[in-house]
Amino acid sequence: MTKDFNDYLEQQKERVGSVIDTCLQQFKKEDWQTVAMMGQEKYISVFDEHWDIVNDYPARRGKYLRPALVMLMAEAMSGSADKAVYTATAMQMSEDWILIHDDWEDGSLERRGKPALHHLVSSEIAINAGDTLHECMHRVLCENFRLLDVDLARKVQHEFFLMLGRTTFGQYAEIKWTQDNKDDMTEEDVLFTVSGKTVYYTIAGPLRLGALLAGATDEQLQRIYKFSYPLGLCFQIRDDVLDLTGDFEGQKKQKLNDIFEGKRTLILLHLLSHCSPEERQRIEATLSLPREQKREEAVQYIRDLMDIYGSIAYAESQAEKYATEALSLLSDIDFIKDDYRQLFRGMVEFILRRGR
Repeated sequence: MTKDFNDYLEQQKERVGSVIDTCLQQFKKEDWQTVAMMGQEKYISVFDEHWDIVNDYPARRGKYLRPALVMLMAEAMSGSADKAVYTATAMQMSEDWILIHDDWEDGSLERRGKPALHHLVSSEIAINAGDTLHECMHRVLCENFRLLDVDLARKVQHEFFLMLGRTTFGQYAEIKWTQDNKDDMTEEDVLFTVSGKTVYYTIAGPLRLGALLAGATDEQLQRIYKFSYPLGLCFQIRDDVLDLTGDFEGQKKQKLNDIFEGKRTLILLHLLSHCSPEERQRIEATLSLPREQKREEAVQYIRDLMDIYGSIAYAESQAEKYATEALSLLSDIDFIKDDYRQLFRGMVEFILRRGR
């Protein structure tokens, strides 16, 4: 079942990745024409260097889950794959610029098996590359006004921007509460940040965009969100477990990033609610430090306690629970073609089992 979805994912990765390459080449050409028109051809080496940096994250190729979900829902509702490809391309391009900014904000060391961009170039240049990809994403979205009915193109654009707005709000809450070393966070607080950064951006947004392209009603879009909510929670919890236990298929060398960043996860919340007062005091002292001041042995101490108190096992059981809930809600998505149901079930299994 999962293998079928893996195959679909690889097919869409190849297709959308090719469109991204073509678009970025075209945008670079167009930008150079503007530079040449201004009589500034002598700066071509600086121009090429800028675009090499802009292309860095797109060239690394992620999983392409989000654009694949755009394509999957559009196809499953008898929409046109050809008319969905630019929205899927913009979806992936948004991930790349967000990750550049996110890696700098979180102080991440690596991305997709290589140093994070702000470690290869200055932080300022890395953020500028993200800004460039951001405006490239807008250029790609504008292609919908050529391919689609104008009203539909506007609906897709509106949904896309609502998705990004909810994502950046979730990022704000996570950063602020981490910086404040908020020590009274509840499970509801954690799920609130996850609902923006992961539920909507990773699952609900892409699926809703694909559905819009196929003519979905508001009621159908709401059912898609209801299905996406537990699946997005499953995705994030699995991501948090992998940060502590896996190497993301050999691409990740630095482990325990979430602890180094002081990120509040369900795993950490479980530990804080089960450890002794003395252990909690020691944990919170470490979490209050900036990343660069956290000692590896102090971080490892927190990681070891997560095993002792069963915090990771608890998170895995929660991920299983949410995946089961999503599968049960799949029956409510009765407007997709029957021959696509196996792919949707495979998608749920892929999200739950990835990295195992």
